[in-house]
Amino acid sequence: MNQPAPQLTSSATHPGWRLALPALVCTLALLLVLFRETALAMAGIWARSDTYAHGFIVPPIVLWLIWRQRSSLAPLAPGYSFPALLLFAGAGFAWLLGEVAAANVVSQFALIFLLVLAVPVVLGWEIARALAFPLLFLFFAVPFGDFAMPKLMDWTAQVTIFGLRLSGVPVHAEGLRFVIPTGSWSVVEACSGVRYLIASVTVGTLFAYLTYHSLVKRVVFVGVSVLVPIVANWARAYMIVMLGHLSGNKLAVGVDHLIYGWVFFGIVIMAMFWIGARWREDELPRAAPSPSLAGGPTSSSRSLVAAAVTVVVGAVWPLADWQIETHPAAPLGRPAPLEPIAGWSAAPDGLVGWRPKIENPAASTQENLQNGGRVAGIFLAYYRNQDQQHKLVSSANVLVTSEDPAWTMTAGGARDISFDEQVVRIRQAELRGFDGRRITVWQWYWVNGRWTANDALAKVYTALSRLTGKGDDSAMIILYAVHDQNADGQAVLEDLARAAAPVITSALRQTMAAR
Repeated sequence: MNQPAPQLTSSATHPGWRLALPALVCTLALLLVLFRETALAMAGIWARSDTYAHGFIVPPIVLWLIWRQRSSLAPLAPGYSFPALLLFAGAGFAWLLGEVAAANVVSQFALIFLLVLAVPVVLGWEIARALAFPLLFLFFAVPFGDFAMPKLMDWTAQVTIFGLRLSGVPVHAEGLRFVIPTGSWSVVEACSGVRYLIASVTVGTLFAYLTYHSLVKRVVFVGVSVLVPIVANWARAYMIVMLGHLSGNKLAVGVDHLIYGWVFFGIVIMAMFWIGARWREDELPRAAPSPSLAGGPTSSSRSLVAAAVTVVVGAVWPLADWQIETHPAAPLGRPAPLEPIAGWSAAPDGLVGWRPKIENPAASTQENLQNGGRVAGIFLAYYRNQDQQHKLVSSANVLVTSEDPAWTMTAGGARDISFDEQVVRIRQAELRGFDGRRITVWQWYWVNGRWTANDALAKVYTALSRLTGKGDDSAMIILYAVHDQNADGQAVLEDLARAAAPVITSALRQTMAAR
């Protein structure tokens, strides 16, 4: 690791810091107070999630990185940048969009942008450029990365199954679950390796900055810190299953397979750092910086003005959010019922035996239907006055969990269908029950009259609707059909969608009109 540069004498410190530094500290503190709910939400995730527990050490590391540069910063003249205030205002607007759309990650990234951009506004771009890495490292405090979990789980399952078959172990696979002669295994969230990946990238980025001076070497090492934990997790999953298989399920099962995983990951990461250190670049001698006397008391006083303006501009966005939140729509009572669907009649609830895992809707309805021996169903989940716990687009809203005792997802994709006299792109999934039943599922969203299956677009529609005073009435639409010898699930769903489109659209519009 590099040693901190010796501190310059006080005579080398620019006099403008006497006002500019307290102004910046007060600005950052007031911003954290103004956006405290977002900051506390981030800290809450750090506290309850092992994946993001590193967030607690990111701010201290940033402060240490800034402290070790104090000798090179001291002679620089603090300035101000009102053009940077435009970027700051843009970050504030992004925060507002995240709040009205109940998109945690947008609000949290926007908060970090606000804190980072306050530096050039109050101190100027020269100092902000000198602090580029510490300021950018602060973004690791955002709990971000769960979006990669499904893909990482899928890769882990595929590689593990491939490795078992290469080893001569017969495998019967269904999605993320597979069966070998000695037992059944499943790739769940904890097996995705996202924890290893986030930890490796965070520490690897810091290591690359402190160890190398060449941008190429830094980028290469960060790339390695992305690839190594992914491959290591594949090897970990394969070895755990093989240990269980060869030991008759006496080893690497239960809690101890997690312990083995972290021990293996620790060894791999330490080896990565040890190898990376062989190409370290010693710190270059620093030329003693000459104090800059440009920008004295007048410049410092303008930094105070810039700090005050920054706080005022920052306060606009929580005030706007408060104004929006103080005019909620009336709570949703009973949603409009679905009218009879031509050609379809009610079917017994136990005929399908499946219900999606949708969290905290304002109301929901599910109907199982049949038509000439074909079995299908409709599930609608309504949302109104959404917040962080009650929202349409959420990682908690899934068709089936990885630990579901009765169902597993075997395939997924997207397709276009004709619905409500327009082409709508929807998600399609295939589910299989452990009793042999199979169903095809179509899923998409309705946001205040707009159809989409895209999570990001649904969030945008929600934000625009709320900002224009139209509320946030939304719904998740799910159609499902049972496979059997006489009925293909997709063909059944096409017939159901044509017949049910006017009924579903009417029910959604009536529910929205009853605000």
